[in-house]
Amino acid sequence: MDSGFVYHITTPTQWAEALAAGEYRADTLATEGFMHCSTLDQVEGVLGRYYAQAPSLLRLKIEREKVVPPLVFELAGSIDEVFPHIHGPLNLDAVVAVETIR
Repeated sequence: MDSGFVYHITTPTQWAEALAAGEYRADTLATEGFMHCSTLDQVEGVLGRYYAQAPSLLRLKIEREKVVPPLVFELAGSIDEVFPHIHGPLNLDAVVAVETIR
């Protein structure tokens, strides 16, 4: 089990912007107050539900213990499942791997 990690799907452009800025901010941080993440078991479902048409994606592997802002597991009412959410900009040193999905 990969319980020490959470995962976030992003684009190469957004990741390049994060590297330049020194922190990662998903669009939902401004609109919802947090960034959506997933457990390893949830990644495929998230890809199918929200990213089916996206041509180029990366999967960030984030070490939970290194995340500086609050990392909270919260219910996603639309599918009645608990997901990890990061409530603030992500410090880049918490990202331990970046994998190209497509």
